[in-house]
Amino acid sequence: MNRLKLILLILMLALWSGIFIGRVSAQEASPPDSASAVKPAPPINVTVVDNPNDNGHFLLIKWDPSPDEKRSTDKVIGYEIYRSDKKDGKYKKIGITAVGIYEYKDGSDIEMYGENPNPRYISIGSIYYYKLRSITESGATSDFTSPLGAAPKENWFHTGKTSYFIAILLYFAIVLYYIKVAKSGKKLYIRPLGGIEAIDNAIGRATEMGRPILFVLGTGTASDIATIAGYTILARVARKTAEYQIPVLVPVNDPVMMSVAQETVRTAYIEAGRPDLYDEKNIPFVTAMQFPYVAAVTGMMIREKTATNFYMGLFYAESLLLAETGTMTGAIQISGTDQTAQLPFFIAATDFTLIGEELYAASAYLSGEPLLMGPLKAQDFMKAILIILIISGVISLSFGWNIIADIFKVNIT
Repeated sequence: MNRLKLILLILMLALWSGIFIGRVSAQEASPPDSASAVKPAPPINVTVVDNPNDNGHFLLIKWDPSPDEKRSTDKVIGYEIYRSDKKDGKYKKIGITAVGIYEYKDGSDIEMYGENPNPRYISIGSIYYYKLRSITESGATSDFTSPLGAAPKENWFHTGKTSYFIAILLYFAIVLYYIKVAKSGKKLYIRPLGGIEAIDNAIGRATEMGRPILFVLGTGTASDIATIAGYTILARVARKTAEYQIPVLVPVNDPVMMSVAQETVRTAYIEAGRPDLYDEKNIPFVTAMQFPYVAAVTGMMIREKTATNFYMGLFYAESLLLAETGTMTGAIQISGTDQTAQLPFFIAATDFTLIGEELYAASAYLSGEPLLMGPLKAQDFMKAILIILIISGVISLSFGWNIIADIFKVNIT
């Protein structure tokens, strides 16, 4: 009996020893979890500053890498960025970067998102606090860095566009120089414009035929730049028609344009010494609708048998309808617009065309006003400089030189 008890005791001891050894072996074989992993070192030299050259809705966080990026096991693979609007408040994770990226731009562009707040939006003048921590391959995280705060602010000058600022100052100086030269009485050369040179001949032809002249200011509004340029040419045409005593018809599609056109023609007749010939009925408001207006104008061409047609201003799909009707009536036609889509129709269907900026140059060409001549000559001068810079840039890049390209490179941050 005692022998049996001894055997049972030995068996129980052996069974207990096996279970204990197995548990120890299992614990030694299992890898450490993230909680038991060695904490990595946090990033160092963290700074938070206003992001330069922006509209005041970004902050820039920079840091140096954690020393544990280079350790052999469970190394750092990224950094988490947390933000709070209070130094001791609740921090929320706003981003994460991988190894090799040691800066983070926080905020939202107001031009992209608008004024309404969103989760990423930060306000100008408000202080925001940030703290970072490292994260390893196993998911272990370091302690947070000390919180640092900064407030975004609007930057009044974009340092990456200094070259453009210098170019603007140069252009401004050239404009003032040419205005001064024009005021001194020196004649500035402007390339002859065929459409403007033909105005006097076209008006003379209408006078010989005893038929009226039609002047169309387009289907834009009185505030359009092309329409304003058209008024300058209208003043010249109206002055000549007053001298030659032939009527000029100016149908318009806008009440404001009608008032401006009537005053322009009236002033031209007064300057020509023939205010008695002015008739405001020749400058009627037709309709504001595009194609009914075109129908009325083309009908006027056919009924009045106009000898010369001017199209100066903003034109759309009606350009070819007007020009083709004028061709059918046998009129001399002079056109001008800054709408590139309509220029092919005018070039094909009219006798003379002012292409794009030639319409604007006509104002200076006809008036000779120093305040108009100066900017026009300055534009030509700057165009010559730009052409030289473009050619020089192409040649330098062809040889692998980035000097000119770097001068005009804008650093968008």
